[in-house]
Amino acid sequence: MSLFGSSNRPAFKPTPYGYTRRRKGIPRWLVLMLAGIALGAGGVLFLQRSYGPPRLTAEQSEQLRMDLNSATLDKQRLQTETKQLKENLDQATQSVAEQAEKITQLQQNYAQLESGVSSLIQAIPADPRGANPGVRAAEITSTGQQLSYNVLLIQNPQEGGTQAFDGQVKLIASGSYRNGQNVHIDITTEPLHMMRYTDIQGEATLPDGFRVRQVTIQITPTDSDKVVSTRTIRVVSK
Repeated sequence: MSLFGSSNRPAFKPTPYGYTRRRKGIPRWLVLMLAGIALGAGGVLFLQRSYGPPRLTAEQSEQLRMDLNSATLDKQRLQTETKQLKENLDQATQSVAEQAEKITQLQQNYAQLESGVSSLIQAIPADPRGANPGVRAAEITSTGQQLSYNVLLIQNPQEGGTQAFDGQVKLIASGSYRNGQNVHIDITTEPLHMMRYTDIQGEATLPDGFRVRQVTIQITPTDSDKVVSTRTIRVVSK
């Protein structure tokens, strides 16, 4: 036992290199920082793989590029078609405006013509029998065995305006054959629908050897044999 008491310390042993120094470890803050970086990178990779968009393969990338090019071409085509459609619409709109202007002009011309026709009708002599509708004028001619007729029918206005008349008009030729036999021949029977006035015209072929002298015009209403108007016109031979 020494003077200063016992001691369990190991005895100092010098080394060949002089005094020894205790090596320090890696700082704790650096370890934490590296661990945080590793965890953050792992988390990013995890989130990207789990919730992020999938990464495309080379084939998928090429297909996507082709689809994009196709969409671009379709867009350009649609733009061109839209432009053409707009031009067509503008042309159609202009055409409609021009047609509307022409229709307006035609309506004005028709109104003037109707006014002139109305004045002309007033100047035409009335049907001698006072029938309504009446045969106001007629021109019937024959050239050989060909008969031509042009008949003007006029209906007088009634209370509340002129009403439509539906019926038929019949032409009967009177004449004789070379042997002196007198006969009556039905030339034509035509349907009739008229308002204020109408014009009946046409041609008919007469039988061989028949000489026509006059034609009787008869007007009957629909579903009736009653003659409401009749007039006999002398035929002019040419």
